[in-house]
Amino acid sequence: MKHKTKLEDVAKLAGVSLATVSRVLNHPSIVRPELRDKVSQAVASLSYTR
Repeated sequence: MKHKTKLEDVAKLAGVSLATVSRVLNHPSIVRPELRDKVSQAVASLSYTR
């Protein structure tokens, strides 16, 4: 069975908190651009989908 990627996986790869990942996905305008980029790269790398 394939492991479903979770927010925790994205946070760990990006080196940020779970809350930061949530903010990037739900309210990106309140997150610094460099953090948005790190999280976005991790999301793409892990093929994360909601």
